[in-house]
This record gives sequence, structure tokens and C-alpha cells, in this order.
Amino acid sequence: MSQFDARNISMVMDLYELTMAGGYFSDDAMAESVTFDVFYRNNPDNGGFAIFAGLEQVVEYVENFHFSAEDVDYLRSLGIFHDDFLDFLADYRFRGDIYAFPEGTVMYPNEPVLTVVAPPIDAQLVETAILAQINHQSLIATKTQRIVRSAAGRAVSDFGARRAHNMDAAVYGARAAVIGGAVGTATILAGQLFNLPVSGTMAHSWVMYYDDEYTAFRKYAEKYPDATVLLIDTFDVLHSGIPNAIRVAKEVLAPMGKRLKGVRLDSGDLAYLSKRVRKMLDEAGLEDCKIIVSNSLDEYTIASILRQGGCIDSFGVGERLITAKSDPVFGAVYKMVEVNKKRACIPKIKISETFEKITNPGRKRAYRIYDENGQAIADLLTGWNETLDLSKPYRYIDPEQPWKQRSFENCTAKELQTLVVKDGKRIAPPQPLMEIQAYVKKQLREEIWEEEQRFENPHRHFLDMSPSYYEMKMDLLCEAKELEENKLCR
Repeated sequence: MSQFDARNISMVMDLYELTMAGGYFSDDAMAESVTFDVFYRNNPDNGGFAIFAGLEQVVEYVENFHFSAEDVDYLRSLGIFHDDFLDFLADYRFRGDIYAFPEGTVMYPNEPVLTVVAPPIDAQLVETAILAQINHQSLIATKTQRIVRSAAGRAVSDFGARRAHNMDAAVYGARAAVIGGAVGTATILAGQLFNLPVSGTMAHSWVMYYDDEYTAFRKYAEKYPDATVLLIDTFDVLHSGIPNAIRVAKEVLAPMGKRLKGVRLDSGDLAYLSKRVRKMLDEAGLEDCKIIVSNSLDEYTIASILRQGGCIDSFGVGERLITAKSDPVFGAVYKMVEVNKKRACIPKIKISETFEKITNPGRKRAYRIYDENGQAIADLLTGWNETLDLSKPYRYIDPEQPWKQRSFENCTAKELQTLVVKDGKRIAPPQPLMEIQAYVKKQLREEIWEEEQRFENPHRHFLDMSPSYYEMKMDLLCEAKELEENKLCR
């Protein structure tokens, strides 16, 4: 975990997590364990799904979770914690188990993408860090996947570091962008840490530094003849930039036996300019020279450019990718769903006047259900100890239409969560990032309905429940209602 060697981020938490942990510590009847689920309620940009990302950083975090002597001294200075609790923190290590979807899984609202089963103290202390990692990277991976789909097979690279909210957001945003389908990043540290392809050429300042544009292009080509990509919009694309690029290709690169790799446009009418540039390059015998564009791109501007016939080979996408500008909050939450006390598992439910905020209680299993053609037709929640048998028609409950009689027939199922951390230690090595990206692509190509992948009015993926799980949830809601009514009658 080299990226964590230089600093300890265990203190990235809200104060209430420590005050609650201190309260649990002094509770003589503290439960053996509690269960928390991570889930989210709405897909970004009103899309049909999201991409689960950030799991590797969660695992790294809990494995390295500790409080330094300086941390404990700072907490002592706050004057709110007892010495025995602070002594406990000085030797603390995370002791829980974590179950999660594989990183890169296509996910949907209200299903448990990650579950923590741990002593109450441990489960409470990791809340903020887990949510920070998953909310950020899932958001950027999902946004990037939308951008990649709009590019219709053309390469998309992350160019967003300077517009990210800070340096960590740039680095981990680049990681998430690759999970979402980007071919690489311009951010060197992300390339170093995650073994990602890095790319980049010149800025306008290089061209402005020299007395004229041709000289700037010539010097760059002489320095980097095997990877010459020229930025052609500093002055005038059609009357200066592209003519000078073609001149360098013929007068500088050709005598060395080299080819001009590409030109980049960073302003102007990208659809119109790219068509004119393509024509000029082709007429000059540079049919293999690529056209790269950047400048405030997202899935909508890219789709519009391509509809207009833009001749573009790849897109460098910056601020609107790295900040997920159109919908910049992912909204995953961390909710207690069960308490294990005196070896009795007690499901817990959060009640709200807002229907969407009522939680799904208890330890549970999440399955993806596939039809005979291998298409994912729904996800299913069952109780933790239930056995799912799809060898015969299986009756399920649609929680939004519970009165309807529904069954899965001739279907198969895949359990979505696996154990990734046991007693605070990872149980599998890190997965290569490009394998995670390939997993995303495979799901979208083979399993996920095209109707769920459209940008406008996507099909809603169903999250169904087993009859016994649905009945348990309704019983808890009724008990809560009765308890509240009894209080009002006193």
C-alpha cells in the first residue's frame, strides 16, 4: 500500500463516529457485532445504473487503520474522551468483516453494495472513509462510462486533474475513470500508482514561448519525433495551425522516417474544424494522423459533435468528467441493518416519512437474476439464511407492486456480494485495474439490457424480494407503527 506509506488517513472521520464509539466502549452490554449496509438511492444523471468503484481503497484503508500517538494526543486535547478509551485507540486495529460486490459491478439503487459486520466500535469508526471512497469513485466511474458510450468506440482519456477538487480527487478520479472505460490519464501520479497508460503533449504556452508557431512545432517534433502531437488552435486553426503542422510533418519528421501522430483541437467549433482539418490532412497524405479534441466535453457535447459528422479519433475529457459536473453528488449512505446481541440477530429498520428513505433491514443476500439468454432481468434480496432455489418457478415480491403474483421461471442467479475482508485483513490480492475495466465492459455488452443503457428515460432495473424477506420488512414496519401509536396514546 505504497500510496498510504507517507501519511495516516485514519482520522478522516466525523466526530460523532468517535463519540459514539466511546459510548459503545463504556457500554457493559455492548453487542457482539452489528451490520451496516452501504447503498445509494438514485442513479446519477437519471441514468439506468451506476458502476461500483473504490473498493480497493476501502480494503487498503481498513487494513492500515490505526491511530498514531499524535492522533491520540489530539483527541485527548479535545477534552471529551475518557483515558481508558484513548488507551484502547492507541492499540486499535479494525476487527471486522466486509462483504462487497466485485469492483466494477453494474449496480442499482437500494441494494447492499458493501456490508460491514463488526463490533459496534469498529463498524462506526469506518463510516466516513468508506463512504468517501465509494461515493467519489463510483460517481466518476459512472460519469466516465456515460462519456465513453457517447464516444461510440473512440478513445476517451482523462484530462481532468487541474479541475479536480484536490490532488486526491485527481488521482483517484483518474483510477475511477479507467474503471468507467477511459483508455488512460494525463495524471502522472495516477499512472505511477495504478499502472495506467499516461498521455499528453503540449500546452498553448509552448507555442507562445517561441517567436512563431512553426518554430514551436519544429522544436517539439525534433525532441519527440516518435510521439509528435501538435496543438493547432493557439492562433488560427485553418490558416496557421494545420498548415504549420503539415509543414513540420513533411520538413522535419518525414526526413527522419517518422510520421505526425496527431493534432489536437482545444477550442472553437470542434465539429466544423475537425472536418476541415481531416480534409487538409488527407490531402497532404497524412491519412494516419489522428485528430484529438478537448475543451469542456461531456457525453452530450460528444454525441452532438459526432451527430454533426465530426472527424475525431479520440477525446480528452477534463472538468466535466473529473467533477461529474452535471450531477456531482453520488449519495451512497451507511445504515445499520442488524444487531447481534447475546447471539440473537435483531434486524433494524430506519423509518422515514419519505418512502425512499425507509431502509431494507437485516443481514441479506443480493442476487442478480438472469434469463435463458444470460440477460440480467432483476436483482433479488433474500434473508441471509435463505436458500434460493431456481430449479422450479420461484415466487418473488415486487415491493412497489406487492399485490401482483410474480415468478422467475427458467432463470439462473449469481450472488453479488463476496467476502473481501476477514478479521480486518484482505483475503484476496488487489485486482489489476484493466481487469476491472474489462469486467465493466463485459457486463454492459453481455448482461445489461440496452434499454437500461440509454441516456433518456432508461428502463428501470427491478429490485425484488423473496416473500419471507418482504414479510420480515413489513413486520418491522408494523411493529414500528404500533410502537409509535402506543406512545401517542399515553
